[in-house]
Amino acid sequence: MTPSTRSTASDTPAPTDASAPADGVGGIGEAVRARRAQGYDAWLGSLLPARDGIALVAVGGLGRRQCAPHGDLDLVLLHAGVPGVDELAASLWYPIWDAGVRLDHSVRTLAEALSVAQDDVKVALALLDARFVAGDRALADQLVRTAVDHWRRTAVRRLPALREITEARWRTHGELAFLLEGDLKEAAGGLRDVGLLRAIATAGITDALRPAVHAAHLRLLDTRDALHQQVGRRVDRLIAQERDGVARLLGLRRSPSEAGPDGVAVHDGDALLRRVAGDARTIGHALDDAWRAADRLRSGRRRGGDDRPVRRPVARDVVEHDGELVLARTAIGARPDPSLSLRVAAAAAATRLPIARATCEWLAAYCQPLPSPWPPAARAALTTLLGAGAGLLPAWETCDRYGLIDGWLPEWTRMRSLPQHNPVHRFTLDRHLVQTAYEASRHTRDVDRPDLLLLAAFLHDIGKGLPGDHSVVGAPIAEEVAGRIGLPASEAALIGTLVRLHLLLPDVATRRDLSDPKTVAGVAEQVGDTTTLDLLHALVQADAAATGPAAWSDWKGRLVAELVGRVRTALDTGVVPPPPAPDPALVAGPLPVVHLAEDRVSVAAADRRGLLATVAGCLALHRLEVLAADATTVDGRALVECRVQPRYGLGPDPIALSTDLRRAVNGDVSVTQRLRGRALAARGAGAAPRVVWHREAATDAVLLELRAADAAGLLYRVTCALDEAGAQVRAARISTLGGDVVDVFYLVGGWPEDAERARLEAAVLSAV
Repeated sequence: MTPSTRSTASDTPAPTDASAPADGVGGIGEAVRARRAQGYDAWLGSLLPARDGIALVAVGGLGRRQCAPHGDLDLVLLHAGVPGVDELAASLWYPIWDAGVRLDHSVRTLAEALSVAQDDVKVALALLDARFVAGDRALADQLVRTAVDHWRRTAVRRLPALREITEARWRTHGELAFLLEGDLKEAAGGLRDVGLLRAIATAGITDALRPAVHAAHLRLLDTRDALHQQVGRRVDRLIAQERDGVARLLGLRRSPSEAGPDGVAVHDGDALLRRVAGDARTIGHALDDAWRAADRLRSGRRRGGDDRPVRRPVARDVVEHDGELVLARTAIGARPDPSLSLRVAAAAAATRLPIARATCEWLAAYCQPLPSPWPPAARAALTTLLGAGAGLLPAWETCDRYGLIDGWLPEWTRMRSLPQHNPVHRFTLDRHLVQTAYEASRHTRDVDRPDLLLLAAFLHDIGKGLPGDHSVVGAPIAEEVAGRIGLPASEAALIGTLVRLHLLLPDVATRRDLSDPKTVAGVAEQVGDTTTLDLLHALVQADAAATGPAAWSDWKGRLVAELVGRVRTALDTGVVPPPPAPDPALVAGPLPVVHLAEDRVSVAAADRRGLLATVAGCLALHRLEVLAADATTVDGRALVECRVQPRYGLGPDPIALSTDLRRAVNGDVSVTQRLRGRALAARGAGAAPRVVWHREAATDAVLLELRAADAAGLLYRVTCALDEAGAQVRAARISTLGGDVVDVFYLVGGWPEDAERARLEAAVLSAV
């Protein structure tokens, strides 16, 4: 090739120190990112020796001039077959590594680079961002031109493979618009998806990079810059604990009405999350449109120039046209049916076909508001939509994109992208409600009224974001919505009851003694009938599945099922079932007796004070979490039965556990010393613990409820403190909520005097 004069992409003077020039470029924004790129260009240009047939090409963030504060460098050393290129590459890469910069690098000829791009669609996309940095400009420009030209000629047939890769990434990282802790780069609607839009636009398939998409992209880049600056390292996942700090760097503040107690504006992580959700939705919608444009182009080529798409009726007033749903010609008029938008959405969910963009825009512009109460066709369409299973989510999101949901449910505006601060939740409120309806569709065969189950699932958290207990606050709102939809007063009242009681079963199952007749009678009284009980049981399972993996477990499922079974017996017969008899093996034979099962540990020993604390401590010593514990006395022997699970996923050695339990209940001092030492070293942190008393919740005991940060050995410390204070614990229930626990202790006896309660409370709090 013709020798060329060595040049660089920047006129900035080269730095003389070994540190990366971007280390001193702080701040957020497009101009700052461009300055970082300019600094890198100059620095890298100074590292490349002057030789013909050698070019340094940037891809990735540096190629786009979008360098993050702690981003990495993606570089290609392009050469024309010159000798000594490996030594040259080493002289270039090592100074970059020495400067502490993360580097993704390759050394290729022009033919090799194009060949790899032809075989790997991800490499082909990366070369669309290729930019000359230093060396032989003509060589670099030839790579850029050829890569873009090849992509334009092959994009249509390569997009299906790219889409498959993209959907696999989405399944791994989820949807940024609905996640409480999403990955700004890899999640659906994130920064990587903008690269797909740029590639589709480069191929000339559609104008994917509209102004709204460009603005959303810049805001996401700013958010990532602020996140890097806040954390001090490369990280793309916006976790809850960093949101307020990132919001401060971006200047996002609450409104004056929401200022802090001293009148100072507060940086609002919730506003940041809602902005990120909106930007991710904008990018996601644009990519959906781009995929469909590519599909239409590909299907048109397969049909040939003369064949027209077939119109196929799929529902009343709805037809399929070229893989999309459009309105039948007879449905388009001056005053369309108010239920039309809901019926189109239901058809889209049932057929799992997208609604054409023009149809959505027409419905948003011309569809009449729904009257109150809704007509039967609208109510039936909503039930079909909510019960459509996997088709619900994309159909709902499409309707929300064009504002149709706000016309059906005015309350939706408040709930859209609303963050949830309980750590067990993974989705924003709006997505959680739709996801719960989707999960409820799996249980419609288990209840008498599947339509009421779907509606209750969709409305169960409608009170969130408002002052007060969301179950209590949301019940009248849900009842009013149900009446507006057109349900009779009795059914609307049942919806309100389901919303008010949707946490009853899991709370009682995990925090109360299910063998206590008073527990069962109390739930039966609140539920009232088996129809409501079945609806609540299905709703609980759907809600937990939509919340996240931390909200449910096999153990919790068994407890809830056991409670439902006991309450059903009470409702059917009017008689509360008696408590189960103790294991016969525990009430006979020499002491001590130790039985180990998969999730149960049972101990029988001579009756003495502190036995429950000893067993709990020994289990903690072997890294077992106690989920429930019962202590009873039968014929002079004490029985302690615990439901357990490994704290770190791996169960203990059963022989060692059994040996330590026998030694501990027999009073072996060496075991108790190990217990105390480890338990005292594992105290929790976080907000101040709190004690709540319950007077009428048990047959022969009062309940002391401890709300505190979770920590190993907590049950042991608290039961020891109660024992030393003279209280007798006959049962304990442990409910873990993220990093917190709600531990309930059944204290034998009547309601203590104020001074006695204060003394016991102080003993418990000092043990936490």
